[in-house]
Amino acid sequence: MSKVWFVTGSSRGLGRAFVEAALSRGDRVAATSRKPPEDLLTAYGDAVLPLAVDVTDKAAVFESVEQAKEHFGRLDVIVNNAGYGVLSAVEELTEQQLRDVLETNLFGPLWVTQAALPILRAQGGGHIIQISSVGGLTAMALGGGYHASKWALEGLSESLQQEVAAFGVKVTIVEPGFYATEGSAGAVHAEVNPLYADLRESFASLTKTLEAADPAAAGRAILTLADAANPPLRVFFGTQGYPMLQQTYAERLELWSDWQDLAAEGQGV
Repeated sequence: MSKVWFVTGSSRGLGRAFVEAALSRGDRVAATSRKPPEDLLTAYGDAVLPLAVDVTDKAAVFESVEQAKEHFGRLDVIVNNAGYGVLSAVEELTEQQLRDVLETNLFGPLWVTQAALPILRAQGGGHIIQISSVGGLTAMALGGGYHASKWALEGLSESLQQEVAAFGVKVTIVEPGFYATEGSAGAVHAEVNPLYADLRESFASLTKTLEAADPAAAGRAILTLADAANPPLRVFFGTQGYPMLQQTYAERLELWSDWQDLAAEGQGV
């Protein structure tokens, strides 16, 4: 049975791959972006509804979700993909840069989710897929602003999953690794403090060692996820995330264990 998708950030990168994967198998898609992919109309006609939407504009988001529902008659899969990175040390960040990335990476998914939920609830089901990042579960130097937005999205979505399960609505947080998209090249940079030059060199060296995955593979994977009868709350896309997070969580558990005496002291034991 074909599905109706609502995808943000659909003009390029992973968002474009998700839209093309869904359309290529006969699903229908409301493809939203600040510059929507109008070129898909030639290949897919009425199966695609390109919509110009800035996810930081709450009123525009609510209007576009309703427009998509009116056009297709229902919505089955909501993919909150729109987002961008900030590559700067915490000391370098301006207030506006942090507010801007939160507006897109956190409040954008919030507005889409709030607009779509009444529709999904009335239908008796649907699937909200939040595109987070491995950086939503662990953090690196120079990524504080980006991590703040994705860690917030993780917590928001985990609460959401518990709140809407009774309505038949499923929630999945996708943690993509490194893909051959614009990636850090499209990230925002604050004014550089030379004290962090070594960290920037280390970050640049690290990115050169990463093997970029094919966005088309992520497109195929999201179809499998959307079709799952019991989808997971969290799932990695790409093979980099799991070993990285295994190490991260092992280190956290060990650290907490080492400091249990202080925990007991704080309890008054």
